[in-house]
Amino acid sequence: MCGIVGYVGYRPVSEVLLNSLRKLEYRGYDSAGIAQVVPGLPQLHRIRAKGKLDNLSAKIAADTTSATIGIGHTRWATHGKPEEYNAHPHTDRGQTLAVVQNGIIENYHQLKQQLKEAGYEFVSDTDTEVIPHLISSFLRDNTLLRAVCQAVKRLQGAFALAILSSDYPDQIILVRQQAPLVIGLAQGETFCASDTPALVSYTRSVLPMENGEIARITAQGVELFNFSGEPVRLRPPQTLNWNPVLIEKQGFKHYMLKEIYEQPGVIRSGLAKFLGEDDQIDLGLPQEFGADIRQIQILACGTSWHAGLVGKHLLEQLAQIPTTVHYASEYRYAPPPIVPHTLVIGVTQSGETADTLAALELAKSRGNKCLGITNRSDSSISRLADHILDTQAGIEIGVAATKTFTAQLLMFYWLTLHFNPGRKAELIPGLRQLPAQMERILESQERYIEQLSHKFAHTQDFIFLGRGINYPIALEGALKLKEISYIHGEGYPAGEMKHGPIALLDDAVPVVAIATPGTVYEKVLSNAQEAKARDALLIGVAPLDDPQAREIFAHVLPIPIVDEMLSPLLTVIPLQLLAYHIAAHRGLDVDQPRNLAKSVTVE
Repeated sequence: MCGIVGYVGYRPVSEVLLNSLRKLEYRGYDSAGIAQVVPGLPQLHRIRAKGKLDNLSAKIAADTTSATIGIGHTRWATHGKPEEYNAHPHTDRGQTLAVVQNGIIENYHQLKQQLKEAGYEFVSDTDTEVIPHLISSFLRDNTLLRAVCQAVKRLQGAFALAILSSDYPDQIILVRQQAPLVIGLAQGETFCASDTPALVSYTRSVLPMENGEIARITAQGVELFNFSGEPVRLRPPQTLNWNPVLIEKQGFKHYMLKEIYEQPGVIRSGLAKFLGEDDQIDLGLPQEFGADIRQIQILACGTSWHAGLVGKHLLEQLAQIPTTVHYASEYRYAPPPIVPHTLVIGVTQSGETADTLAALELAKSRGNKCLGITNRSDSSISRLADHILDTQAGIEIGVAATKTFTAQLLMFYWLTLHFNPGRKAELIPGLRQLPAQMERILESQERYIEQLSHKFAHTQDFIFLGRGINYPIALEGALKLKEISYIHGEGYPAGEMKHGPIALLDDAVPVVAIATPGTVYEKVLSNAQEAKARDALLIGVAPLDDPQAREIFAHVLPIPIVDEMLSPLLTVIPLQLLAYHIAAHRGLDVDQPRNLAKSVTVE
């Protein structure tokens, strides 16, 4: 989940690395560092700092050295606390070779013991530090490239590496094995990064590395090799169609708030992409993703798992296809029995979620058809799944997913109608109205929710209730609150509250109930009454004009009356705003909450 950057060219390298790292700080922000080859110095020049990137930036601002080649890293800690001595880059004992890594070396303990016995000394708690020492052990009789080839054959795990040596001052060696790494190409300069947002300010021409590849980049370009050091034919680069402005805040205080407000546009993009004027849905799915599907399994983590639960409800209730939703991390070690004609759907906003990719790879090896739902069609999942559905959400910087969640939900509506076109007349008119309805919620509610959030500055626990298709939204509301405000929140099926969770309720525990007109509306209101009888402060996501709702709830976060099956795309927005404003009022870092990272690329 860490962020890697590298640069070789003609610009001041510290400036390029720092700017690029800022675009990757969503991947980790426990510590950061850079290493540079400074002309005339035998050792690499390394600058590291604990904490967020501003701490490193202050150190770099005071540094007067000049260089045009270097590597950088922003860290999400896996092995070792977030201290400066654990920050990347890590070096060999002569400090002439440096490595940054995204990933985990699973056999690092064994390698570390062997290297210690050979006389190598370690100064960090990380798994990464074995890599520069290991490469150094092979450098005596080899070029840097050959030493890297020999070293990576000893490494077990999932990793992406950038390697710099003062003895090879014109090149950076890159390695990809089950962790993303992309090369950026421009005239007289070459870049590398864990993700393309780090590159778009400098170049639109990119070359994603494949698993099992090693690259040597110089100012003149790139060469590719396999792990045996044999040349690999150079593929044509891809052209990014991003505008760098898309990854700026554009006047919003936080990326998360900007991305909440982008949701109507995201739904409009999804409508324009997949729905024709004649209401024909075109997902571009091959014929085998059709009528012979008898069962669907959804694999996901976190917010994507909640989207999968909404998808399960739609696919079972409207398309009549038995559907299960699995935590990807659990599916890998306890997969369900193999059933013919099963479609497996991997859902991951980044396309790089390690558990989801590994679970999807297992499903594919079991003979299942595999579909990917992602916001990044250029990511690893596109090379694994048989077909990809691009959610069209655009880059999302805030660590807590918002617009990518609603984009994933929309994809499940399209899939449901793909499997049962007979429901189109029922759902498509409502889907077309959703962007305008989302905008009305945002325009009418944000100030009220911001004021309401002041009540919860010292709250320690929240309960979220929902039933049917809105039970997953209760889970998502609780997760958003936990992620960014650090308040404990739990989501429950409303009917289950009296089977245990009701014991938690008193006047210090607010209860948020999602009550939308439909099959379970009266049931949810009844469950809310049970909470009210225990003195809980009741907040309702409900129609404003319903007198019963106004009587039950102390505060109503109103949504338009829509078909119950479409309601999750609206009910989630007030919950996103509530979590956001509580966190902002508490003075917390909304975009970069502690201990989290945007793209979970380690198991």
